[in-house]
Amino acid sequence: MPAFRQVGEKQLPHPVLCMAWSPKRDLIALANTTGELLLHRLANFQRVWSLPPNEYTGKEITALAWRPDGKILAFSLGDTKQVVLCDVEKAEILHLFAVESPVSCMHWMEVVEESSLLSSFYNSEDKSKLFLPKLPTLPKSYSTTSKIFSKENSDEIMNLLGEVRLNILVLGGDAGFVELYAYGMYKIATLTGVGGTCRSLSLSSDLKSLSVITEIRSVDNDPEICYVQLDTGLLSDCLPEVTRMARKFTHISTLLQYLRLSLTCMCEAWEDILMQMDLRLTKFVQEKNTNTQVQDEFLELLLWGQSSPELQALLMNQLTVKGLKKLGQSIESSYTSIQKLVISHLQSGSEALLYHLSEVKGMSLWKQKFQPLGLDSTAIEEAITAVGSFSLKSNELLQVIDKSMKNFKAFFRWLYVAMLRMCEEHVPPELNKMTQKDIAFVADFLSEHFSENEELFDRKGKYFNVERVGQYLKDEDDDLVSPPNTKGNQWLRFLQESSHLKASPLLFPSYPQKSLHFVKRMMEGVIELCLQKPAEVIGKSVQQAVFLPLYTVPESSENTPRLFELPSLWNDKKSNMHYAVFCMPEVSPCKLYLLRRGTDPCRPIPAGLVSVDLSSVLSHRPEREDDASRVHCLDARFYDDEMLTVVLRAAAEGENRGRFLAQLPLGSTLSCQSEFNWDAALRLDQQTGSIPCQGLVLENQCREMDNMKAQFVAVNGIRKVACVLSANLRHVRVFEMDVEDEEEEEEGAESQNASADQEALDTSGGSQLEERVEEGTEGEGGD
Repeated sequence: MPAFRQVGEKQLPHPVLCMAWSPKRDLIALANTTGELLLHRLANFQRVWSLPPNEYTGKEITALAWRPDGKILAFSLGDTKQVVLCDVEKAEILHLFAVESPVSCMHWMEVVEESSLLSSFYNSEDKSKLFLPKLPTLPKSYSTTSKIFSKENSDEIMNLLGEVRLNILVLGGDAGFVELYAYGMYKIATLTGVGGTCRSLSLSSDLKSLSVITEIRSVDNDPEICYVQLDTGLLSDCLPEVTRMARKFTHISTLLQYLRLSLTCMCEAWEDILMQMDLRLTKFVQEKNTNTQVQDEFLELLLWGQSSPELQALLMNQLTVKGLKKLGQSIESSYTSIQKLVISHLQSGSEALLYHLSEVKGMSLWKQKFQPLGLDSTAIEEAITAVGSFSLKSNELLQVIDKSMKNFKAFFRWLYVAMLRMCEEHVPPELNKMTQKDIAFVADFLSEHFSENEELFDRKGKYFNVERVGQYLKDEDDDLVSPPNTKGNQWLRFLQESSHLKASPLLFPSYPQKSLHFVKRMMEGVIELCLQKPAEVIGKSVQQAVFLPLYTVPESSENTPRLFELPSLWNDKKSNMHYAVFCMPEVSPCKLYLLRRGTDPCRPIPAGLVSVDLSSVLSHRPEREDDASRVHCLDARFYDDEMLTVVLRAAAEGENRGRFLAQLPLGSTLSCQSEFNWDAALRLDQQTGSIPCQGLVLENQCREMDNMKAQFVAVNGIRKVACVLSANLRHVRVFEMDVEDEEEEEEGAESQNASADQEALDTSGGSQLEERVEEGTEGEGGD
């Protein structure tokens, strides 16, 4: 009987472009042509959740990659040139970042190298929790931000790092675009020197080298497939330092995102209703017939209790007593919300940012360890100064809010009483008491805020800026309309008079003419420059060690989705080897080729290239004639270090027959001792006759794909699962591999279900994911 068992099958409404199994659970992620991301589980191919395309992210998914712990799924978008990190448990976007070129492939690996230095580092890495308070959760009331980031995931934003062990997301794209992101967030290297379009990537788990399959246009303008091995020895040699630096910079990246979201919440807490006073005063100036200033009319009302007919009409007809009361409540509510966000979020985030940047500065001063990685103490010092300026601007906003709230409360209290008197209504005794000090306070407020400003009308379309908080939240490069009044500030006067302190690097510049948004953008730019230099230095250290032109892409496969095409790469962690498996149907249709390279580019590998003869792989089947038993390989993926999972096509196939799913053991192939002498002047497909060849006969590890034009396969040897996709990209079948024989099958299924249940209990959040499975199953009937 077959060595694997079908457990699910489905016809999908849209063609699938990418598919990838979770490394930890029996879950497979699919991306289709509509830009939808789907998560299914092995059993009956039940849908767990779907993430529809988003106008803020994009609609053209080009690649998928799972974080090694299976908790986060990364996918790239070609139309918006973005990479998105998605929480698998909640189907929520946690983080996204832009890239320079559309991503065509990605690979997420975890370092498995162990050393005494790393062990001590893992045990004593992050002490920030001892010194910094936990950042408060972002409020749930904001709306625009929730279109990209959900309301409940602000805690998750700070937990993107996952385990302490270093993991790296590798991205590849057009024109030799290759970038490495530590923990999927911090760009740790930008590589140069890779030509063509990246088709597949594999970074070795010891960080010594990176294998890349590229598609390059030949002299005859034909697409040519090449294998490139890049020496990433600096990452391997400085692994403890790279890990420490990467975690610090990833902390900084998450904190920048936290501050960005906090500022967005503040902008949404500020309401447009706060502009009503400014707009109505401007309209009043444009419509009134007298030549008196607005502040004079209000001062006359304050001192003598008399007002012009125009002012009375403005107050009673446009503003109204009820409108004034509502405006006062809106201002107090909005200012209070912004004030709380500044104190609890901006200031806490800034303090944490200063802490981590200061630690990075200390690392940069240890030149023996960190200078080779590009840590520049001067750039880090500039970043610390920029964060200090942002913190000062936050404090300035707090002072403006505090002063504005006091001013508006006194002003509205007086104006409310004045309007009640105009209406000849009863004035409550508690509001009727106004001291000389209160009158002087309101008079100063009117003199400062109610003067007409023609320059302001030219820039903003109004004459007044009574409301001073909103200008700090505008994302503009213009100077503040009404900067804070620093006249009489003894500290500023002392600084100006002191030639030493005036230019001291110990004092943060305050930028009194700029908004909070402007200073935030300036801070992000300086920190970005600080983060970029290590990526440039590490990227320049990466050199090309091997370049092997393999074959030209046949015209028959020009329309085949490149995401599924061979070659396929694999990293053998135990023996520190890179494998590449590929076919050359135009040259030798019945052969499969296996290329082997050591992860250390200097390490010689015997029998580095062998081929597998598939011409008699089905010869054990008596019902098939010799001619029909000759097969071609359509797809091949590494099941584990010693097994390939392949989709085969018989030479004389019928309409829906002649396609097979098979397991190819590589033991005899990998033990081949014959050497191939590669002629560097020729492509591989021009010298196939001298490649060592191994024959192979399958036993029971083969299954015919009845009623399915099978074409592609995705496998996970750890979970022992496979998913076969048809040529039209819409028909899938899922299999359990390496199942027990028939009499033990039922017992094995029960024990497997029990172990799966136990795993769901042991896995964090497993119950929530199961609930999503049930919900997805109920809504699956329409597929």
